[in-house]
Amino acid sequence: MIDSVVGAGGARLAVRTAGDPARPPIVFVHGWAQSSLSWAAQFADPVLTTEHHLIAFDLRGHGESDAPADGYGDSVTWAADLAAVLAYAGRPATVVGWSYGGLVITDYLRTHGCASLTAIVLVGAITEIGPGRPGGKTARAMVEALPDALSDDPAVAVPAVVSLTLRTTAEPVPGPLAQAWAGQTLRVSPAVRRALFRRDVGSADVLSAVSVPTLIVHGTEDAVVDPAAAEYAAGKIPGANVRWFPRVGHAPFAERVDEFNGVLRAAAAEGGKG
Repeated sequence: MIDSVVGAGGARLAVRTAGDPARPPIVFVHGWAQSSLSWAAQFADPVLTTEHHLIAFDLRGHGESDAPADGYGDSVTWAADLAAVLAYAGRPATVVGWSYGGLVITDYLRTHGCASLTAIVLVGAITEIGPGRPGGKTARAMVEALPDALSDDPAVAVPAVVSLTLRTTAEPVPGPLAQAWAGQTLRVSPAVRRALFRRDVGSADVLSAVSVPTLIVHGTEDAVVDPAAAEYAAGKIPGANVRWFPRVGHAPFAERVDEFNGVLRAAAAEGGKG
């Protein structure tokens, strides 16, 4: 089902749902220049959709959501957007953040703490951004894609986006899926793609205050977000557990679907004990 909520400044945020609204919710936050469609394999899992209410939204400026002219550099704005989705969930939720989605979750924590959260799952995620920020360390594929992937010129941006997409996973994914990912990136305006990188945010104090069960999932072969970013978050978040996915790149939820979904179910169950 496709629905919407109103985020910061009145921006309409598109929301995809699956499963029984009476079951414990899992809220998914996608990465830079992607969309809620990133979580297709989780929405197709019959066990997840039986045991949980799955909710994924398109970040502002992405997918089917509104693309306001500003707000992309403001932690309070990102926090308000996620808060609106959590309110839509109607009860405390496990929140899952992939890549830039981890930074959005950290923005929420900065403003709201762990209110409305039962557990956090960070997947190939950053929790900081800016020069020298260890929680936002990028790896070779992302470093080499920038700044070309942010260009207004399609002759410059398209090859960079395609190269980055193909290097997102350790092993090739089916061609139609890779093209869909590249298409989602190019659907996001260059102005928005650039705006998300113009931030400088440290998060050590925010991570140190996390008080719900937290799982950090990261592929050992991630060429987009350096595994050092996962190690940084694990060292700051009290009691955080780390699940390394050997021979996996930046998208364990697509590269090792069954294993990832099992890990996610376990993390949500652990959060539900609180």
